[in-house]
Amino acid sequence: MSKAVAGVEKCAVIGSGPAGLTAALYLARANLTPVVFEGQQPGGQLTITTDVENYPGFPEGIQGPELMEKFRAQARRFGARCEWHTVTAADFAGRPFTLTLDDGTSVRAQTVVCATGSSAKWLGIDSERRLQGKGVSACATCDAFFFKNEIVAVVGGGDTAMEESMFLTKFASKVIVVHRRDHLRASKVMQDRARRNEKIELRWNQEVVEVLGSEKVQGIRVRDIQSGKESTVACGGLFLAIGHTPNTAIFKGQLDMDAVGYLKTHDEVLTNIEGVFAAGDVADHVYRQAVTAAGSGCAAAMRAERWLAEQGIE
Repeated sequence: MSKAVAGVEKCAVIGSGPAGLTAALYLARANLTPVVFEGQQPGGQLTITTDVENYPGFPEGIQGPELMEKFRAQARRFGARCEWHTVTAADFAGRPFTLTLDDGTSVRAQTVVCATGSSAKWLGIDSERRLQGKGVSACATCDAFFFKNEIVAVVGGGDTAMEESMFLTKFASKVIVVHRRDHLRASKVMQDRARRNEKIELRWNQEVVEVLGSEKVQGIRVRDIQSGKESTVACGGLFLAIGHTPNTAIFKGQLDMDAVGYLKTHDEVLTNIEGVFAAGDVADHVYRQAVTAAGSGCAAAMRAERWLAEQGIE
């Protein structure tokens, strides 16, 4: 059995959301002393989420930032090292792999878990950013429960927007879909379902220019694309369903991706390069939940541990 190479990490984890920190926990418990590069948003998207009520083990719910701090503390307890750095480049051409950090330094690692996640696409207006977690959301599955018997608005016209809208009708009294075009991009079956739902109102050729409210969402101001006329829509929540962007730019040209940029995997977490694993939303464009991300982080760590053993690395 070969010894660990001096100056080379046994395992580096890129990303510190549920997938990355769960991977770090399992790797640390296997005595692999992983290093976690937390990235530009330590804790991932849950740090901009207020109440988390669908993560097992917290019957009363928990604040997103608090949950991620518990993840981090647990990983650290067993020896994971969390460093507040962003990986700006990754070289998987040969082993050990080389990761370049935002301060210009580089780190070599025998294995890498890619858990960089994905980022929701936002409208890019100040009021939207200010009210994130206060009625503005990009995940109906996560937050619909908080809008019982309220009017909510959804921005988007694809399958995701229709799915989110249908899900929201289980809780909201009314769902107003705001779309920039005069027709939906969603599949015909999803369009038909939305049109048949009495709780869904479709508004064409409109864009959101402002989210109204100080401490929470109280409405939106929309502009008619054709006439330029603006009007106000009263609502208690705004859901963005205009897509997600996987955070995979540093892996382009090395790891296989689909047309959108999500990492392609086989056997759940294996990438096309031996010793490089993918976990969480960076490869999952279907579920995008904290619990599924954590599960894949566990799987990636266990496969990484097994792979290191197969290579004879202590």
